[in-house]
Amino acid sequence: MQLTTIKTLGELKKAGYTSLSVKEELRKNLIIKLRSGAPFFEGIHGFEHTVIPDLERAILSRHNLILLGLRGQAKTRIARLLTTLLDEYIPVVSGSDLNDDPFQPLSFYAKNLIAEKGDDTPISWMHRDDRYTEKLATPDVSIADLIGDVDPIKAANLKLNYNDERVIHYGLIPRSHRGIFVINELPDLQARIQVALFNILQEGDIQIRGFRIRLPLDIQFVFTANPEDYTNRGSIVTPLKDRIESQILTHYPKDIATSKIITHQEANINSSQNNSVQLNEIAKDLIEQIAFEARKSEYVDQKSGVSARMTITALENLVSGAERRSLKSNESKTFVRVSDFWSVIPSITGKIELVYEGEQEGPYIVAVNLIGKAIRSQFTNYFPAPEKAKKPIGKKTETQQDPKRKNIYQEIIDWFNEGNTVDLLNESSAIDYRRSLDRVPGLKKLVQKLHPGVAADEMYFLMEFVLHGLSEYSLLSKHLLHSGMQFSDLFSSVFTDNPLAGLEEDDEDFTI
Repeated sequence: MQLTTIKTLGELKKAGYTSLSVKEELRKNLIIKLRSGAPFFEGIHGFEHTVIPDLERAILSRHNLILLGLRGQAKTRIARLLTTLLDEYIPVVSGSDLNDDPFQPLSFYAKNLIAEKGDDTPISWMHRDDRYTEKLATPDVSIADLIGDVDPIKAANLKLNYNDERVIHYGLIPRSHRGIFVINELPDLQARIQVALFNILQEGDIQIRGFRIRLPLDIQFVFTANPEDYTNRGSIVTPLKDRIESQILTHYPKDIATSKIITHQEANINSSQNNSVQLNEIAKDLIEQIAFEARKSEYVDQKSGVSARMTITALENLVSGAERRSLKSNESKTFVRVSDFWSVIPSITGKIELVYEGEQEGPYIVAVNLIGKAIRSQFTNYFPAPEKAKKPIGKKTETQQDPKRKNIYQEIIDWFNEGNTVDLLNESSAIDYRRSLDRVPGLKKLVQKLHPGVAADEMYFLMEFVLHGLSEYSLLSKHLLHSGMQFSDLFSSVFTDNPLAGLEEDDEDFTI
């Protein structure tokens, strides 16, 4: 007999159903998963040896918990995934506002109904997804919102005086009885509201407008907070923090590979875009590298953090930028170019908080610099570092510092030093794009030698990547234009007066 077919309290008793507290329920199902090796917290990456073990210990200890970390560290997602550790269905007294357990009713309504109907008391089954309540802490949240208040309309309709418990309208916390209740950004909650949570966490008492009601609420509390909020917007009052048994610290991904998994899992890229725009691993790594550069940049406020949402939206903009170019060129398919990375600038400027020095530079310039640093960091994963790229002449070894050794990039640099330039326009067709890169002698030969067998599209991506890399190592000059960019010899930028200073998005062309 399936439990969910049971409709009365008497049938539930005959079935031998036993109620568990929500914390015991979470503990029981976690133990089952740990023993079986079954996955849980799916979609959470990079926390396997840090956050998740702490969560498991807190659940096994039946603790209320707080997730403490910077923005974009999956705190809310973790809280929502806790529902997967609940039983699929639990019985409740039908019509109850407080999800009353038929064996341990709390509300006036449920107690009276059971007293009146006994084993014929109707019950219904509540799915685990309905046992999750989430509230964003904002300064306007009131005690009535969280705990409850006297409802004069109910009193008038039922013709009750204000001494009757039935005039109470319960708030979110009592209505989360036998479930998980989450308060996001706890420091934003006013101190007087935080104080109201003391007894609920410790003793289960609530007080509403003079009513002192003993309600042994069965709730798994989860709080989230950002360390920045402790100084900028508010704080967690010490007695409340003392009542939250486990504090779990979250963090950003520690490596590019993990960050890349998260980005591609969350990015909203549809099948049409996947079919029309091709990405290689270098492009994917560059997206993640931008975030890693931002998290150590002197221009970015490190206390605020750099959310994982930055790389997610950056990837979406990168694909959309390439898609737009292909649409305007009437091409059914295209391959992402390095120059397409200027499409991600709006994702960067909208996701980073700048310190004073960064504000002086301007968000646009900071974003451009972060892209440049990402290119420089990734360049040596695919090509020799320019300062070490000299090859020996004859039988000389690499360790012999022979001034006659030839730099493998020298042919390319010499061509630009002769006054030649390469223009890569944002909306140029694949034919024009390849033609521009083919003009540079030695460029294709270098890529073919170091990356033999790559497909044509990726080869041209690598060819462009070489030009950007040489620019970041100050061997070429890169001029950003409204319609694209131009590469030239380094000497051409010598006479440019501090080209990055004070640049805004609508400024004239400039040189890096």
